[in-house]
Amino acid sequence: MAGGMARRVPAFASFDRRGYRTLSPRDGYALWSTNYETTIKPDMDRRLLDALTTVDWAGVERAADLGCGTGRTGAWLRDRGVRRIDGVDLTPEMLAQAAARDIFETLHVADVRDTGLPAATYDLVTTCLVDEHLPELVPLYRESARLIRPGGAHVLVAFHPFFVMRVGMPTHFPGPGGEPIAIDTHVHLLSAHVAAALAAGWRLAEMHEQLIDDAWIAQKPSWSAHRDVPISHALVWRHD
Repeated sequence: MAGGMARRVPAFASFDRRGYRTLSPRDGYALWSTNYETTIKPDMDRRLLDALTTVDWAGVERAADLGCGTGRTGAWLRDRGVRRIDGVDLTPEMLAQAAARDIFETLHVADVRDTGLPAATYDLVTTCLVDEHLPELVPLYRESARLIRPGGAHVLVAFHPFFVMRVGMPTHFPGPGGEPIAIDTHVHLLSAHVAAALAAGWRLAEMHEQLIDDAWIAQKPSWSAHRDVPISHALVWRHD
């Protein structure tokens, strides 16, 4: 990068303290789909979504939920008045559960970086708990910029890089025999989000960081050692 400091992407292997058996996102979520809804912690993303103030959810005519999984975010959007939602996910087994919710207008098996959805069609693009599985962020932000209408928003919720680096814990789930299985995880600094989004023509409209607080520790007392550590963050981008 001319005139500035070259960016180096931190490798998750530098922080990994667990050494779990690791699967690709496609294979990992296919296996996790059987108990995903009962093991994912809803506060990870929904508390942040609830905190956002710059998005008129009920005014959204059409949304694209990239990495929609079982439809958790889609259900949240529908409850807030979003009328038409298209979902994209890499894993057919997760999409089968999303289809059962009967809230999506269309569902597509595709990569979030190359969705095949029509350009300049959406008022809102969402990506929740997705980016940690992408080695680079630029393709994601370029694709969301391609999909969005002028003035639209891209809402991204992600694990906080500080949490991943401090705790050394990848995205993981209990496997069929009870052993933890990790899904390929990447660390993205907040500056990497800013650089990638700005390069795609986005501007930052809102940001929140969620700390591990008393409510978190009440549900998971073993996390008391991480009190006040940021665990996730939400970014709202606008494309003018």
